[in-house]
Amino acid sequence: MMRQLYLCLGYASLGLGVIGIFLPVLPTTPFVLLAVWFFARSNPALAERLYSHPRFGHLLTTWRDQRAIPLRAKIMALSMLAVSYGLILWLSESAILPVVLAIIMGSVALFIATRPSPRDRLEDRIPEA
Repeated sequence: MMRQLYLCLGYASLGLGVIGIFLPVLPTTPFVLLAVWFFARSNPALAERLYSHPRFGHLLTTWRDQRAIPLRAKIMALSMLAVSYGLILWLSESAILPVVLAIIMGSVALFIATRPSPRDRLEDRIPEA
């Protein structure tokens, strides 16, 4: 039963991640990370397909192995958070919504900014003799 639930949640997360590619307000990476986590518990073959994906594979394996976020991905994520928050400030008529979202988005931004950058592993660049 749990395996089927995880599989459904994995597909839903992956779907939201794909939608996030086209909608700047919806983040892609957290949903793809969630999808691979759910797939690892329900269908490891699907998790491996994501780990070997040409677009997401490197980011996912870097996160899995080092808990690190590449600098370019950090810059993109923090930029999108800032743009999204700016749009919220500009379009929102609520007084409380910007405050609540500042706390949430600020926490996410702090988490992203404090993650290490990937280690440049020498053995990945130089083949052994």
